[in-house]
Amino acid sequence: MSIDRVNLEIQHAEREYDLNWAAELKYGSLNSLQRQLKSAEKELDEYIKSGKSMLREEVKGDDIAEIVSKWTGIPISKLKQSEREKLLHLEDELHKRVVGQEPAVKALAEAIQRSRVGLSDPCRPIASFMFMGPTGVGKTELAKALASYMFNTEEALVRIDMSEYMEKHSVSRLVGAPPGFVGYEEGGQLTETVRRRPYAVILFDEIEKAHSDVFNIFLQILDDGRVTDSQGRTVSFTNTVIIMTSNVGSQYILNTDDDLPKEVAYETIKRRVMDAARSVFWPEFMNRVDEYIVFQPLDHDQINSIVRLQLGRVQQRLADRKIKLLVTNAAVELLGMLGYAPNYGARPVKRVIQQHVENELAKGILRGN
Repeated sequence: MSIDRVNLEIQHAEREYDLNWAAELKYGSLNSLQRQLKSAEKELDEYIKSGKSMLREEVKGDDIAEIVSKWTGIPISKLKQSEREKLLHLEDELHKRVVGQEPAVKALAEAIQRSRVGLSDPCRPIASFMFMGPTGVGKTELAKALASYMFNTEEALVRIDMSEYMEKHSVSRLVGAPPGFVGYEEGGQLTETVRRRPYAVILFDEIEKAHSDVFNIFLQILDDGRVTDSQGRTVSFTNTVIIMTSNVGSQYILNTDDDLPKEVAYETIKRRVMDAARSVFWPEFMNRVDEYIVFQPLDHDQINSIVRLQLGRVQQRLADRKIKLLVTNAAVELLGMLGYAPNYGARPVKRVIQQHVENELAKGILRGN
């Protein structure tokens, strides 16, 4: 007999004024069943805590966080880890992937911290940056590192190559084609992506190549934090980080006077690069960007650090195949020397490692060595 059945019998006995039978059920059968229930619950708790059970009988906070993450697109660890802790370690985490560029990483981390503690306008994006510098110095890598740490996945980086928007009519591809035109139902490349993933880092690569009409969209995003797509839906950018990269003025960075102190040289470079940017971009656009970050060319030591970083990734891939790769300091120095090209940044390093390390490894694996 179940507890519910006994309770019904007790209620029936009380309605019939059979008080003896009601008392026997209440203080006899009911008490016995309740003791059995408590004993069974205790045994179940001990079994679950022992780790032998494949299933859980209760819903935990992790389960709720996972469901909310699927609904909202907010990464699960962002829900669980405190925002304060994440922001305090932002600079250190970015340096794990980006070699050198201390002024750039510091400026980026400080701008994000200012925004997230509520000192910036809540109706604008979290922050907006212009990364300026020559090719291969870490502009895109820093954007990837920021997306990976803030939103826990590199998929949170929305990369848009502005060389695809050099013509006037290409503006419609960002927010969607107007009614009656091909592609109206598909939505814009920018607005549709942000609508589906509102927590993201948006990277506009080589922004100086875009048509001037594209900057009208940027003005609205940077100023109001929202834009309306071709189907009349308002898309919010208030949970996004806007990053624009530009090679404007990079010739001043590469032609630096080596005799100047490092800090003086950096300030001189930044002033020249900003002057070059003012000659290219509209004043109203320049005024809306939160921070201009100038990247410096990489030196020999930084190239060697990048070699170690890239070789570490090769070692990780080999470890998945149960293969161990040992790297000496002499090998790092040699690869760093072969891959050092100030005008091209870190990109030659990948080619050197591919030619001198990965190709030989591939041949050895195929031979069964």
